[in-house]
Amino acid sequence: MNWDRIEGNWKQLTGKVKEKWGQLTDDDLTQINGNREQLEGILQERYGYAKDRAKSEIDQWTNTL
Repeated sequence: MNWDRIEGNWKQLTGKVKEKWGQLTDDDLTQINGNREQLEGILQERYGYAKDRAKSEIDQWTNTL
């Protein structure tokens, strides 16, 4: 699924996001609001990922949708 579709369906996908990255809070998901760069940044904060790893994790997740 491309990111434009994810962004448009963000509220419906928040459950899947929480399944994948359980350390994200509801406030995090509200703040992200479908913005990929915000998601990357919060994954770096919560999980200690490097920027490349955060991008890779998101790419892998989007390919499973």
